[in-house]
Amino acid sequence: MTINPLSLQLLRLLQFTSPALPVGAYSYSEGIEYLCHIGTIQVEADLRDWLKREISFGFVTNEAAIACRAHQAIASGDLTRLSYWNSWFSATRDSEEVRLASWQMGQSLMKLWNQLPESQLSLINSRSQINEILPTAKDNTQGQGCNYAIAFGIVAASLGIDSSNTAIGYIYSWLSNLVSAAVRAVPFGQTTGQLVLFSLSDEILVSSQSALQRPDNELEWCSWGASLACANHETQYSRLFRS
Repeated sequence: MTINPLSLQLLRLLQFTSPALPVGAYSYSEGIEYLCHIGTIQVEADLRDWLKREISFGFVTNEAAIACRAHQAIASGDLTRLSYWNSWFSATRDSEEVRLASWQMGQSLMKLWNQLPESQLSLINSRSQINEILPTAKDNTQGQGCNYAIAFGIVAASLGIDSSNTAIGYIYSWLSNLVSAAVRAVPFGQTTGQLVLFSLSDEILVSSQSALQRPDNELEWCSWGASLACANHETQYSRLFRS
């Protein structure tokens, strides 16, 4: 039986955007829990509006753009470029908590990727060469780590997922996680969460196209609201999520 490569690409994308992926994304709320705690997010419209603004103006479009740059680096075999964008991404994280979360998730995803059969991966360089140039958990104390966006781009490229679907998958995964966090932090029903996700489909597609087209000198964002929420979440008295 002949396997349709597009169907296989879709299957791989679904797996690596699944909430069951063992990277710990479910344990972070990126400030959503604090916003629910202080009453900024109380009803469906509050959540939808906050997420819509974050997709339009926040950091996630740049995260997807970095994932695509990692994808291109793997596809072209340019490991110097891969290392550069990982360092750039770490330097632009605006709080220690957000940076450490990115490293933890990235290293968890790389751990899973390293256990996949290499015979089923599309790589110009060997997996050992890629691992060699990226920081590992032991480097965290020296201010280094493999970011989740970088790891996502590596996995996507090696599994034959194209750049467009990589960007869509990354943004959808981010959005789905934050909706799930809101559902757990306030009395939203799961149906409400799904309605919010559905209502933001156009924003996901616009953001993914922007990520693909954004040149290096236009990697910019405005996410001070989310940054302040993350900072305040760290000292919140009672929490469900890690800061």
